[in-house]
Order: sequence, then C-alpha cells, then structure tokens
Amino acid sequence: MAAKRKRARVLKLEGLQKLQAQIRQQELADNDGNRYSREKLGELTGLDPKTVTKVLEQSGSDRSVLKRCFESFGLVLEANDYYSASDTQQRSTDQRIDSSFVGRAEALADLNALVNRGAKIIVIQARGGIGKTTLARRYLQQEFNIVLEFPIARETKDIASIESLVEEKLRQLGEDPGREFLISLDRLKRKLQLENIGVLIDNLEPALNSKGKFVASHRRYVELLRVLSDPVVKSTTLITTRERLRESSLTVHNYLLKGLNIEAWNYFFQTRLLSLETNALASLHKAYGGNAKAMEIVSSVITEDFSGKTEIYWKENRDDLLIERDLEDLVREQFERLQKLDSNAFKLLCRMGCYRYQDVSTITLAGLFALLWDIPKNQHKRLIKSLKDRSLIENRETLYWLHPVIRAEAISYLREGIDFQVTNQKIAEFWTESIQSIENIGEALIALESFYHYFEVQSYDKASNVILLKRPNKWDREEDLTRSLHRLGLLRQANYALDKIVNHVDLHQRIHLLNALGDTFWRLGKIRKAIDFHETSKQIADNLNEIYAYVRSILQIGICKTDLLELEDARDCFQQSLKLADIAKFPRAKLISFYYLAFIDAYDLSEDTKSKTLKLLSEAEETYNLFSAENNMTAQQRGYGLIFIGMAYKSFKCLERSLSFLQKAIQFSQESQSTQIEAKAKYSLAEVYRIQGELDKSLEMALESIELLEKLEADCDLAEAYYQAGLTYKEKGDYTCAETSFRKAIELFHAVEAPRQIEKVKRFITGEYEIS
Repeated sequence: MAAKRKRARVLKLEGLQKLQAQIRQQELADNDGNRYSREKLGELTGLDPKTVTKVLEQSGSDRSVLKRCFESFGLVLEANDYYSASDTQQRSTDQRIDSSFVGRAEALADLNALVNRGAKIIVIQARGGIGKTTLARRYLQQEFNIVLEFPIARETKDIASIESLVEEKLRQLGEDPGREFLISLDRLKRKLQLENIGVLIDNLEPALNSKGKFVASHRRYVELLRVLSDPVVKSTTLITTRERLRESSLTVHNYLLKGLNIEAWNYFFQTRLLSLETNALASLHKAYGGNAKAMEIVSSVITEDFSGKTEIYWKENRDDLLIERDLEDLVREQFERLQKLDSNAFKLLCRMGCYRYQDVSTITLAGLFALLWDIPKNQHKRLIKSLKDRSLIENRETLYWLHPVIRAEAISYLREGIDFQVTNQKIAEFWTESIQSIENIGEALIALESFYHYFEVQSYDKASNVILLKRPNKWDREEDLTRSLHRLGLLRQANYALDKIVNHVDLHQRIHLLNALGDTFWRLGKIRKAIDFHETSKQIADNLNEIYAYVRSILQIGICKTDLLELEDARDCFQQSLKLADIAKFPRAKLISFYYLAFIDAYDLSEDTKSKTLKLLSEAEETYNLFSAENNMTAQQRGYGLIFIGMAYKSFKCLERSLSFLQKAIQFSQESQSTQIEAKAKYSLAEVYRIQGELDKSLEMALESIELLEKLEADCDLAEAYYQAGLTYKEKGDYTCAETSFRKAIELFHAVEAPRQIEKVKRFITGEYEIS
C-alpha cells in the first residue's frame, strides 16, 4: 500500500503575524532587540534554517513543522492559523487582503512590543513615502474598535487649531466639549481612562519648527500630548512624521521605520502579475530604498506603459529616478521645507549629493565636515543632526550616505549654482588628503575617488595628477595610483580612468598616461593594443626629448613581446634599454632588462649559449639582490624579478633554486596583495612541480592560478595557466581535461593575437583545431 502523502500547509496572514510578533518579543527580551538570523531561528526551533524560511515566507510546510515553530516560541498552533497549500481560494484571499500592505509584520510586532512595555505615544518617523501612515492606520484598526484621527495640514498656515479638533473628537465620542480648552482636555482624558481608543496624529512635521518643537501658534498640541501620554489612559497614540519631535517635557517613544525589504517588493510585484527579473527588481528596490510609495507608483507605470516588463522599465529610467512626477513631488516637498527652515542644513544635504556612493559607499564625519568649509565649526554636528532628524540622510554609527533618490534631488539643486564646481573640488581634496599610503583595495578606491570629482568639473590637470601622484608604502618608495590599482587587481578601474583623461592633458603628462594605459592593457591580455600605446608614448617622448619616458616605453614593449613569444624583438628592446639606462638616469631599467634577458636566453637554452646565459642569470640575480637590499624596486619589479629569475633557473634544471624564487614571489605577492603576480608565480610553480613529478601539487597551483586570473580577466596569463594545467592533466593521463585546457588556452591566445603561443599549445592538441 502506498504511503499517504503529506499535504503542505501555509500560515494564514493572521497566523504568520502571530508567530512573527512572538519571535519579536523574544528578540527584545533575550537578544537585545537584535533580529534573529535564519540560522539562529533554526537552532531555536530545531529545524533546518531553510525550513524555517519556508514557514516565514509562506512557501508551504508540514503541519508538524508549523507546530514546532509555534511551540518553540510558546504558542499553540490552531486550525485557523493555517490552510492547505492547495487552497487557492484562501491564498487569493490572503493576497487581496495584504497585497497593498506588505512586509510590515515585523513593524507591527515592534509596535506591539513597545505598547506592551508601556509606551503611550509612539512617534513613527521616516522620510516621505516609506509607509508611516499606512502602518499606523493598520495597527490601530486591528487593535482598537475606535480610532480618533487628528490630521495635520501640509502647510503650517492651514493647520486647524487643536482646540477645535479636540471639540470635534469629543462630539464623535458622544461627549460635550467644555467652554475652555483645558476642561475639554480633562473630559477627553476621562473618556480615554474608560475606553480602549486608538489615536492617530498624522503628518506632524508642518506643526514643528526647525528645532523639532511645536511652532508658537500650535504650542497647545503639547497639552494634548501630555494627556495622551499619561499612564492612566487606556489609549495608544501613534504619531507619523518625517522629522524628529523634540519636546523635552513629553514622554514619547521614537520608532524609525525602515524601507520595505526586497522580499516585500517581490511579493507586491508578484501579486500584480509583473515580471520578476531578479536584477532589475533588486536594482529598483535599492535605488528607491524600499520606499513603499515608489513601489506602488513604479509598479503602476510598469503595468500601464511597459506591459508589465520590469527590466525594460529599469533600463529606460535608471538614470532618472525621479521621472515619475509623484515621486519627484514627494522628495521635493522635503527639500523645499528644509531650505525654508534650515538653509545651512539644506546646503549640506545638496553638497552631499556630489559624493558618488559607489566604490566608496559611505562617508565619514570628516567627509561631511569637508563640505562645510564656509560654515562655522561649532555648527557642523548640529547640521548633521538636523538632517538625521528629518530622515534625509542614512547613517550607521559614524558612517553616512544618501539613498539614490535623495542624492538625485540633492545634486539637481546643486548643479543650478556655483557650489557644484567648488564642492567637487573640496571633495577631491578631502579624498586625496585622506590617503597617505595605499596598501589595500579600500585605500586605492578612496584615492581614486578624487579623480572622478576633478574630472566631473573638467579639472583635467588635477585629475591627471591624482593618477600620477606617488605615495610610499611597505613595498615601494613611490608607487603612483595606477601601479597601486594594477597591484591590487583593479584593472578595469585603472583602464576607465586612464582612457577618460589621456586626451585631455598636455603631451608631457600624456606620455606617462599612455605608458600606464599600455601597462593596463598588457595586464588585461590586450597586448597588441598595449604595444600601440607604448609606441605612441615612445614617439612623443622622442619628440620631446624625454629620455626616461622613452626608455620606459621600450621596456614595456619588450615585456609585451616576451608574452607574445616574439623573443628576438623582445631581446632587442631590453638590450637597447640597457644601453640607455645610465643616460636616462633609470637604474631600474637595468634590473628589468637583466632578468628578462636571462629568461629569454634560458628559454631556448643550448650548449653553445649555456655559459653565456648562466653568466647573465648570475648578473641578473646580483642586480636584483642589490636593488632589493636598497629597497629600490616597485612591487611589480620585485615580484616579476623573482618569477623570471626563478623560471630561468628552471631552464638550467636548478629546480630547488627555481622553487625558492617562485615561493618567495608567492609570499611577497600575498603580503602586498599583488594578485596578478601571485597568479603568474603559481602557474610557473605548476611547471616546476610537474618536472619534479609532483603532479597533484602542479595541478593545484595551475587551478588556483586560473581562479585568480579569471576574476582579473587577464587573458594572456590566463591562457598560460590553462596551458600549464593541460600539460599536467596530460601527464596524469587525464586526456579529456588536458584537451579541454589546451583548447581554452588556444582560444585565449587567439584573442590575445599571439600566434607563436598558439603554435606552442597546438603541439599538444590531438587532431585538427579550428578557431571560429
């Protein structure tokens, strides 16, 4: 007899909210209010975290699983808490009930927790459109049979007197108002002592001044709030506002409402039968900070104008986040109010829009202070607090940022005045002064930020200087920003900046930028293009009699030719640079030339050349040790010197000496975070291990190299790594993997335009191989 199939159960919305509320209570009691991770929930329930996720996302679970979740948090699962996953009618009912109110179960639980702890007035604060009013109304409607609303007009001049509003609410409750305001308040208080009544004061900020206090004409709201906060009343009052209420005589509990999470947006779009392209929806959600109003507006436009295609909408509008007029009005209202109430805070907010918030996503306090060059220092922190109180800036501890929509509006205001030019220059100066040495990726990206700001305002010479500025670090006395980016594997960033600026500067600067651009393309495996840049740099240097730059160009061309296996051309370049090194006052040119010439001569070693090559190798090693002792090498020269000397010793079958150099190269590359040097050392080490017969070690090194190089998109080195992997697979007898690796190497070398490298690999391919 077949086993009886278990039917999946799904929590109803009421059941889900009950469970989430209880979880939240326990988080507040036992976890300092911090949210439990899915892993922690799994631990508490004794279930797999993925199973717990299914329960909370209403994906369908066994009844026993639902029961376990409820019991783990002191609840009893009842029949009306769930339904069968196959009950499409109930699911449809749930979606109709909740499709316009999504993702707020935790917020409802938070409000419940505050009330249970004795809160009488809760101020729900957030920027416009987050869903403050919707949340407040939903909570009060489900907790109270009677709800009194005290609406606040959008303009201060239109706000109704609190006296008249209290009289109106008393009549709604069947009570006569008193002749005086305080008597009316006393009658309202007695009513609230007897009955459970919810109170909503919506959109409070027009009644507040720039300090968060009630404006003079509406100071009597304070008296109403004193009544509503009295512990003897049975009421709960929710106040919604974009700005912080700061009346020291009142006891209120502040609740900062965050944007909806991506799951809520996903559910909302799904109920409206919109396409759910993950990347597009995630980008929309991030851009609008989970704003509930934006979710509704954008989804309507996608439905009406884009046939429900979310991805098409995002592609067309991602550069204009305020294209929808309702959204623009929502944001502009806050800016206009701030401009009127606090002009210096408004100035700070607009200037913050100049920061990019991309590679460096947050700003320190010092970064904000840098924007206040024309404002007294004793006001700086107060202005930041003013923006926080109005929910216009985001922060985490001492880090700050703007949501993309707020930034878009901020920068649009700034572009209209002269502040835009000055602000970008001040920001660029701040970023440059922030970094004294570049040792890791974070520091490199911060240093590069200056470039973007100078380039934005067409300060091209200063943008170029950012790239060429030299800083000392542990491994280099004077490493310019391009070399830092190269060392850390930030090749695309280097390429972007150099390509943008190279044609906007004079010829003397252009020489160096062209060389740096050529070096970038060499690392990316675009070697023919790299040679073109170096040839152009060489020609300009020759015309300007810039001998140092001329020799550097020759060296770089030689390095490129080496990777293409055009070794005779490469030898000519290095021999020429050796001759010119003293004239150019470029001693490092000797070092580079020696170890490349040693490698080239050792590559096709014969008995006739063995003695001469060994002498050259000894000279290369001696020169390397001399420069190393004086700490007079760049990180690139140090790392590549170890590799090429090591590989030259490999050709002489001095394998232990070769291993020593290559292992030192790996150690240095890891210390200095020189990713490409590490990868090159590892595929070189793979060759030595293979010669020694240590095939597992060889394959491990080759595969690790491939993994690193694929992230860098460094095609030429990646091709060599696949070639070394193929040779090791072949040696191990795994001919299928060997063939696959060789073909991959050929494809990459073909993209690099390296025919001699292709011929080298083809010797190990079985049968014909055509490049399409």
